[in-house]
Amino acid sequence: MRRRHFNLAASLTPVLACLPTMSHAALPAAQEHLPWTRSANIYEVNIRQYTPEGTLRAFMAHLPRLRRMGVDILWLMPIQPIGLQERKGTLGSYYSIRDYTAVNPEFGTLADARALVREAHAMGFKVILDWVANHTAWDHPWTQAHTDWYKLDAKGQIFPVTFNAGTPQVEYWTDVVALNYASAALRRAMIDAMAFWVREADLDGFRCDVAGLVPTPFWDQARAELDAIKPMFMLAEWSEVDLHERAFDMTYGWDLTDVLGRVAKGQADARDLTALVRQPPPSKAGRAFPKSAYRMRFTSNHDHNSWHGHDGELYGDAFPAMAVLAATLPGMPLILGGQEAGLRKRLAFFEKDTMDLSSFPHEALYTRLLALKHAHPALWNGQYGADVELLEAGSPKVFAIRRRQGSDQVTVVVNVSDQPQTVALAALPAVQRLAPWAWQIDAP
Repeated sequence: MRRRHFNLAASLTPVLACLPTMSHAALPAAQEHLPWTRSANIYEVNIRQYTPEGTLRAFMAHLPRLRRMGVDILWLMPIQPIGLQERKGTLGSYYSIRDYTAVNPEFGTLADARALVREAHAMGFKVILDWVANHTAWDHPWTQAHTDWYKLDAKGQIFPVTFNAGTPQVEYWTDVVALNYASAALRRAMIDAMAFWVREADLDGFRCDVAGLVPTPFWDQARAELDAIKPMFMLAEWSEVDLHERAFDMTYGWDLTDVLGRVAKGQADARDLTALVRQPPPSKAGRAFPKSAYRMRFTSNHDHNSWHGHDGELYGDAFPAMAVLAATLPGMPLILGGQEAGLRKRLAFFEKDTMDLSSFPHEALYTRLLALKHAHPALWNGQYGADVELLEAGSPKVFAIRRRQGSDQVTVVVNVSDQPQTVALAALPAVQRLAPWAWQIDAP
């Protein structure tokens, strides 16, 4: 990480302190979060692609390295058996679940999963499991024993998950079939399956796939019952305020990812980042997110990598600067497993495609950013961190912010262009010049 220490005087005037902005009337009740989440980061683990062996046991060898890097929460992509019927590719999608309470034999055994969680806990990690509640594989036993637990067509038959039916934009997920949450028996079975993993493997929570396609009251019920076993951390792959009211700690912050991608391509600059800070996009229902709603901030995740592009394609030389912004703006930063190694390929989704972990060019960067978040309450998540103060840097190609929490403050200045930029911050003793995509962080 490029870093020269500089000090900004307290008289530096903010343009605006405004992340998030919303009227108190729109706020749901303030949500408290578990203490260990408040300064935490999250790291996504693709067991299939992480090691040549593609097993839970093989991944365990990387735990010491990840702990040294400062990782807190390990998010395991689904580890259950994958459907054979209508399977895509050779190995199928992780999100086509054939048995909720078993381990894919390609990855190992339930004993291996328990061992991984036990070892991770001993090192200070928390572990959450990706959960697919919206649909199952065609050959899940429920499709034969409980047809009424599924959405049926006009002929009473189970059919593939379908979006935009009857339009030119129709989309089929041909390897999976959708569950019907009108069934109380299904709701009971799904919560029991989630509870199995909490009791049997001592999980700390779940990342819930396409959470908005499942009725929110189900998630509310599931969270209450799981919390009664062990207090949970819950992440929704969705972006709606109502999910935060009772069920979820965190939702996806795609809004920042979209802007970072455009900045890296020269299609946006500090003005677009400023606009995002001043007025974050509301949820689809038009409601703003309260400060207590954790938002996950990321440059990539498994979907983004496989379907939109690897870090080299999406960000090029701008990648480290974009990682700095994702880690220092409000929200919990996500690292996709392998990004610290300079992940420069799209990982195949349905095949074996081992990532290259022979060197770690971005490890020092992430180690510094994660340590910075741990050490500075101003950067903590949700209501535990500070709002953003936008600073006038004298150029639309330079984005500058300060976050202050009591006596703690962190100032971040980033050149968001591929050209050198002069930085004119009012309280600096001398004009600063930043190389292309360079940054400076002041954290006394």
